[in-house]
Amino acid sequence: MLQVSNLSKTYGDDVILENVSFVVNPGERLALVGPNGCGKTTLLRIIVGQERADQGRVRFAPADVTVGYLAQSLEFEPEATVGDVMRQAVEGLREAERQVEALARQMAVVQGDELARLMDDYAAALARFEAAGSHVMSHDVDAVLEGLGLGDVDQSTPVAILSGGQKTRLGLARLLLTRPQLLLLDEPTNHLDIEALEWLEGFLSRYDGAMLIVSHSRMLLDRTVHTILELDPLTHRLTVYPGDYSHYAQGKEREQEKHWAAYKDQQERFARMEAGIRGLAGHARRIEQGTIHFHYRKIAKGLARRSVVQRKRLERLLESEERLEKPKPTWQMKLAFEGTLASGKEKLLLEDLAMGYDGQPLFAGVNLTLRQGERIVLLGPNGSGKTTLLRGIAGQLAPLAGRIRLGANVHVGYYSQEQEGLDEASNGFEEIRRVAAMGETEARSFLHYFLFSGDDVFVPVGNLSYGERARLALAKLVAAGCNLLLLDEPINHLDIPSRERFEQGLAGFEGTVLAVVHDRYFIQRFATGLWAMEGGTIRRYVDLEDMQRG
Repeated sequence: MLQVSNLSKTYGDDVILENVSFVVNPGERLALVGPNGCGKTTLLRIIVGQERADQGRVRFAPADVTVGYLAQSLEFEPEATVGDVMRQAVEGLREAERQVEALARQMAVVQGDELARLMDDYAAALARFEAAGSHVMSHDVDAVLEGLGLGDVDQSTPVAILSGGQKTRLGLARLLLTRPQLLLLDEPTNHLDIEALEWLEGFLSRYDGAMLIVSHSRMLLDRTVHTILELDPLTHRLTVYPGDYSHYAQGKEREQEKHWAAYKDQQERFARMEAGIRGLAGHARRIEQGTIHFHYRKIAKGLARRSVVQRKRLERLLESEERLEKPKPTWQMKLAFEGTLASGKEKLLLEDLAMGYDGQPLFAGVNLTLRQGERIVLLGPNGSGKTTLLRGIAGQLAPLAGRIRLGANVHVGYYSQEQEGLDEASNGFEEIRRVAAMGETEARSFLHYFLFSGDDVFVPVGNLSYGERARLALAKLVAAGCNLLLLDEPINHLDIPSRERFEQGLAGFEGTVLAVVHDRYFIQRFATGLWAMEGGTIRRYVDLEDMQRG
């Protein structure tokens, strides 16, 4: 269905892709993984013809295979409404239907070779009609919109006034309704809450076409794909791994462990050889310097020759293909939460709390306690008040009713989606030294843990990407020594390796965390409990299964 052969792409002196090759067969489900910036989006854009490769080719078989591409940045007609966009989704179906009907009418009045030719055209048109989704009805449109959390949006609503998240959902809804034979999805889970994520997983698991997905949602990859394509940011090449994401991650870990073990064994072997060579040469020198006796000096020359032969052998090994390169660290964000302040057992108390805007509560009657060391994930549909609660706890919003009480000696660190605590005119070096008493070397070393190396620490905040700003905002919380972290979508713009390192960092954090997160893989590994926004209040659950039963 899709054959990518020896693709290479550079931007100036920067190599993005090098000799990338893979095949997608009908019905296959593959994930394209790798850190941000390694070329995943570039590869998808080359496949759909939005960019040109420097070399290599992309071939579809058959040539008229229908391809649906969801880009991270979506564009809509300036005056389009939600209904207009959804009608576009079924327009291809209507056109395919018109072609089938026209060919059927022509077949009724011809014979012989002309009929045979028309029958072939009719079969091809019927296949296109079925691929376009001959079963799609108006209720399918409603079901897709409802599943993606757009069911309450009037179809006469102008697209221009939708939020970024709603536009992403609308673009995904339009694409899914076209039912292409090959789906290319670039971060389809952005801005989806848990219910929409589960709906999308179900839809994709039942989808009978082929799929190539770029996503940071590890659980979605576990439930929808059976092959992983890894783009290596160091070699710029692609490696194929069979299985879902968990199998891939486990395999990579085993692979790294074997590489390290083999590398250490080889280094020890080289060290023994080097020690032996130096021992022979040293012994030979001591004999020559200690005697003029012909017999012993002859032995010394023999030892010297052996040391020279073994030295050349070692040099050949060091230059040969048998020599293993030292394993390179993977591109992952390194976090270490240290020096957190001690505090009492009760970190946060919400008493008969109600919060909202203009006197209208988003939630009310909340009575909850957050204790030392707990890691609570706050869940709820978009617009239910999750960010409002975090801003209230951070002291940025006043309650409509009730109280928010912090425990003794609590130091709150608030990570907002907008990274409001960053100064656009400042840089990472200045931001860290503003909140922590660090010298120049210490601040630069600290920022290196967050992937700011060299002169990157002096790049103005206004010139950083969203993901870089996210890392810097997290670095400030760590440097400030917070013991209660309020995290509003902290991993939304992090790639999978960085998400996993972030989880490891939080695992070593001795303080307390209240986080808004939609990544269920993260939730299962991190959360000690859940707070769910539902029924106009907030309820506590043990885990996702408990919440679903409740």
